[in-house]
Amino acid sequence: MLKIYLVYLRNNLLPSGYKRFFVSLLCILLAGPVSQHVMATPSIASIQAVTVSGKIVDDTGSALPGVNVLEKGTTNGAVSDSEGRYTLQVSSGQSVLTFSFVGMESQSIVVGTQSEVNVTMLSDASTLSEVIVVGYGTQEKRDVTGAMVSVKSEDFNRGIMNSPEQLVQGKVAGVNVTSASGEPGGTQSITIRGPGGVRTGSTPLFVVDGLPLDNSSTGGTTNPLNFINPQDIESIDVLKDASATAIYGSRGANGVVLITTKRGKSGSSNLTYSGSIGISKMARPIDVFSADAYREQVTSLGGTLVDGGANTDWQKEISRTALTKNHNLSLSGGAEKLSYYASLGMQNQEGIIKNSNMKRYNGRINVTQKFLNDRLSVDLNLSAASTTNTRPPSSGNNGSSITILGGALTANPTLPAYDETGAPYKYPGSGTNPLRSLQLWEDVTTINRIVGNISPSLEIVKGLVYKLNFGIDNSNAVRDQVSFPSLEPAQDGYLQTTYNHNNNSLIENYLTYTITKGSHTISALAGQSYQKFFIQERSYSINKFAISDIDPRYNPGLGQDLTLTNNRPTGSATKNELQSFFGRINYSLKDKYLLTATVRADGSSKFGANNKYGTFPSFSLGWRISEEEFMKSLPVSNLKLRAGWGRTGNQEIPSKYTKALFTSQVTAGATYPLDGTSVYPAGTTFVRLANPDLQWEVSSQTNVGVDFGFLGGALSGSVDYFNKVSSHILLVVYPTDPIQPAQTTYRNVEDMKIKNSGVEVALNYEYRATSGFTASIGGNVTFIHNKVTGSPYSVITSGTAEGSGITGTTVNGYINGQPIGTFFMREFLGINEAGIATYTDLNGDGNTTDADRVKLGSALPTTMYNFNLGSSFKGFDLTANFNGVSGNKIFNNTANSNFIKNNIANGVNTSPEAVKYPNESVANEKPVSSRYLENGAFLRLNNLSLGYSISTSKLGIDRWISKVRISVTGQNLFVITKYTGYDPEVNTDRSTFTSSSSGVTSLGIDYLSYPKAKTVLFGLNVTF
Repeated sequence: MLKIYLVYLRNNLLPSGYKRFFVSLLCILLAGPVSQHVMATPSIASIQAVTVSGKIVDDTGSALPGVNVLEKGTTNGAVSDSEGRYTLQVSSGQSVLTFSFVGMESQSIVVGTQSEVNVTMLSDASTLSEVIVVGYGTQEKRDVTGAMVSVKSEDFNRGIMNSPEQLVQGKVAGVNVTSASGEPGGTQSITIRGPGGVRTGSTPLFVVDGLPLDNSSTGGTTNPLNFINPQDIESIDVLKDASATAIYGSRGANGVVLITTKRGKSGSSNLTYSGSIGISKMARPIDVFSADAYREQVTSLGGTLVDGGANTDWQKEISRTALTKNHNLSLSGGAEKLSYYASLGMQNQEGIIKNSNMKRYNGRINVTQKFLNDRLSVDLNLSAASTTNTRPPSSGNNGSSITILGGALTANPTLPAYDETGAPYKYPGSGTNPLRSLQLWEDVTTINRIVGNISPSLEIVKGLVYKLNFGIDNSNAVRDQVSFPSLEPAQDGYLQTTYNHNNNSLIENYLTYTITKGSHTISALAGQSYQKFFIQERSYSINKFAISDIDPRYNPGLGQDLTLTNNRPTGSATKNELQSFFGRINYSLKDKYLLTATVRADGSSKFGANNKYGTFPSFSLGWRISEEEFMKSLPVSNLKLRAGWGRTGNQEIPSKYTKALFTSQVTAGATYPLDGTSVYPAGTTFVRLANPDLQWEVSSQTNVGVDFGFLGGALSGSVDYFNKVSSHILLVVYPTDPIQPAQTTYRNVEDMKIKNSGVEVALNYEYRATSGFTASIGGNVTFIHNKVTGSPYSVITSGTAEGSGITGTTVNGYINGQPIGTFFMREFLGINEAGIATYTDLNGDGNTTDADRVKLGSALPTTMYNFNLGSSFKGFDLTANFNGVSGNKIFNNTANSNFIKNNIANGVNTSPEAVKYPNESVANEKPVSSRYLENGAFLRLNNLSLGYSISTSKLGIDRWISKVRISVTGQNLFVITKYTGYDPEVNTDRSTFTSSSSGVTSLGIDYLSYPKAKTVLFGLNVTF
């Protein structure tokens, strides 16, 4: 350590005139008493410090940035800049420089008398294969037999990113990422190869640095993955088929997403700052009548016009040009036995709707320490995050029927927004100024989350490694929903506070043994895992706050209605445990015939005593055809055939479904037993019967694929066919026995199946010119078909409508022979001569009722696609990412609820679509129908980024700063679609409006969804 410290001082801190003295002192300290002969001047001259510089290129002559240059035997090093140039001061001409870069052959060069050392690095076939993360280990991509895709940080989507799903949206074939809304921190819906359950979740399992997360929400309505700073992520690996996910058994049915965060590298130290500022505004306002058009329409329809003389754009009034500030600082590096990565991050994102924003503070430290001649290695990962979301009154949250978006779309545009005092204008009659609604409601959620794990691994004997993984995920959330007291409009003050506590602990032990003999390589894995989840929620509410300057959140005791009759505290708690045993064998013959077999047995406390354990096997084969002798003469760099089959499970259901559920109404004088033997009091009723026979949903999946590469790897791609069948579907059923004490029970429906099949194609091409110009184009497309069979019901409702006169009406659901999310409603034919809407009379009885509902397409897209472009030249780089879907439909619940002719006749603003039919009667009803069912296809320019890397060597600052990059990024710059709502990428969960669909997530329904933003982001990245 002393030697390293002194060398560092000499190279970085001492003036040049003192270096000869320093060398002599260093020799004395290292050698102890030596003879005068040893300390002779020639020896000192031979270790005189030398400054070396040069340029590093690849075999095509293109500059190679990011090459590690290290003085052998020391920690003294440098990294080449964007032009491939480096400068390094070494101890003497006898020093040896080592040049290393992923995918290239390492080189070692003696400095000698050279002051300029230029290097041409050649591709290394033995290291060129990409290493990707698989369950409980890593594997070279060329040896992978399952369907999995790795996306590295340099290929992530750019812009304002709040969660990992956004980074890979459109990047992976078969993966559909949909934003629930444009709200800062809003939830993201992600499905891999289609949804496979009814009452169970379809979200994949997320594993962060080896710690599987719980899919439950951590409190509030925001995305539970927001705690991860996207700047800390090194790679995201998506496991798609059962042969890849079966190692996670009961949680692998919906796919697995492995997130790996950044780590330091030995031999270099970097301090990196990245910052950005984004400017956002509403991308696509909904078209409603302007003030002049409104006056004309109300008058022409014989309505009473209340004209305030203004011309107010209410969507503009409730929205704003929003700023997002992002700052990240990271420190990484390491010595021979230690590597580290530490970071701090802050993001402050304003929403484009006033009074909405997200503030997030992150900290992370990842450390790897090696002991016992590298036989013992300890990995430590620890992250902490504090996230605060503030939301406006939208879509009925905060316990309010008032929505800021609905108010803005329907408000009278002739009324002014503000009065002469600058306060929100007071509406005549019973209407409420949308700006006043912003003042009267508040919804604030704060989540503090700590996630960490420690993973020591010990090489017991050569090839045999034992690893322990102990992890903790602990979060606490507080959500305050406030209605402020007001005289105008008249409303009582109200406060509801909800506390959430989630704890997820994990301990795993597993052994990995790898052996190579001749042309045979075997890697075997065997392990055990125990994971425990504890989830608790408590809530209380208080009414009747007096008008004051004190926010009810800070003094709940000011509420005057504290009676338990009206404000009973509520709460719930669940504890789930999962014990697992797993194993895997990878076998390779001659590096071209590959076999992978896995099995996992999971025991879950969610299921009955006789069905706690489920076994989930898989196997897959691979044939690297390009390694065969008959392929050597062909211009094929890679050709591999893959095939696999496996079974995975789905246990993502609420707890205690195996037990009976009952409730009782507490009334004055009610009693309850203090012991365990007395009968329950009158008023206790059963809600759900016990079913101890509940078991896993099971998905069986077959996958056949081919990976290929041509033109020396410049052109590469893959094609996969998959067929996934989910069975043992968990469903609410209604007992036929009339004397049953409960209306419903849960059971596995053996005959019901959900099928997803399709084809995925990915293709990428990269061109490198000798001038240094590079260009790339790539993309993927997925064709997918979903079908439900064997359902015991004609329709299982998954989504319902909201709005006056239509609340609770079925919109879509699960129908035999149809895809999930099939729209089931009346088919609109037009307006007849009497001005009344007509619909298909399916049964021919002369009346159109719910009996005449027809199947009208699905919310699931049949085609998902993405393509990207990239180029770079002399420090400039340009990337563009497009994504889109087709074959799906969207029910515009916003239009069905608000944009009707009767509204404009009564002074409520609407869209021009409401008067599309001139002869339509204002008395026409507005049932749920295909009139409001629209094409959901779209093509979006997701992000466009232009960057420039400044040459630090030309500026003479490369000794202190190795990299400077400035960039400008456009996000959601345009979307091509026929949809008339705010955005076609919606997934507003409308299942909560009907008790019959409890546990079901709706698809393709848009009701007052938070609009998406169009953003321009300016960024700076500096590495010291």
